[in-house]
Amino acid sequence: MNKESGVKLTASIMCVNWLQVKQDLDEITKEGIDSFHWDLIDGNFASDFTMGSSVIDPIRKAYPQIPGDFHLMVEEPSRLFDAFPIQEGDVVSIHQEACRNLHRDLVTMRRKGWRPGVAISPGTPLETLEYIIEDADVVLIMTVNPGYKGQQIVPQVFRKIEKLKSMIENLKIPTEIHVDGNVNPQTAVDLVAAGADVLVCGSSGLFRKDIGLSQALKEMRRSASEGLKRRSHAV
Repeated sequence: MNKESGVKLTASIMCVNWLQVKQDLDEITKEGIDSFHWDLIDGNFASDFTMGSSVIDPIRKAYPQIPGDFHLMVEEPSRLFDAFPIQEGDVVSIHQEACRNLHRDLVTMRRKGWRPGVAISPGTPLETLEYIIEDADVVLIMTVNPGYKGQQIVPQVFRKIEKLKSMIENLKIPTEIHVDGNVNPQTAVDLVAAGADVLVCGSSGLFRKDIGLSQALKEMRRSASEGLKRRSHAV
């Protein structure tokens, strides 16, 4: 956690340099990354395929102290709940757009000891969460359309985050706002100012080609702190 701001940073493992994965994960673990973010894509909900248990399990065993943050971009995610090495206390976010019975799936996840989350794509209205948000520990706002690295942020999501933050405060619930997609030192300031609590750091924020991982993390933490200052001044 960024001790100055309280904003958490989670590393998008999909974006790691797989030719030096141990070196990279050792470094960000040493630098205090808050969690590992696992994007699980089935090729149906989004046009890509990502890692399965054969990749995730050995990494989890090598870094048992790092919490898991699972993002299931799959159709009917409940059918795959037992397919991945998800542990008690992990965040598991499933897409509102991909579930026939979202409430049932959230209840199932909580019974498993997971922290249930709901993810929504840029074009999905917040109103779809009205009657289930109190059952979610996390709402994951996609700031780009799911499935591809390197997209530009959809500008309307900043208003969406502000509206969600207001909804959460009015309900007086502890639901966290996570944001995923084109989160970099520039966009992070505005995302946190709008209300984001957790930043998913991928190819533009953490696993960058222009600077090292330690420096990238420092820049993201500075941006998170600046965003929180702006948020507090706006109140």
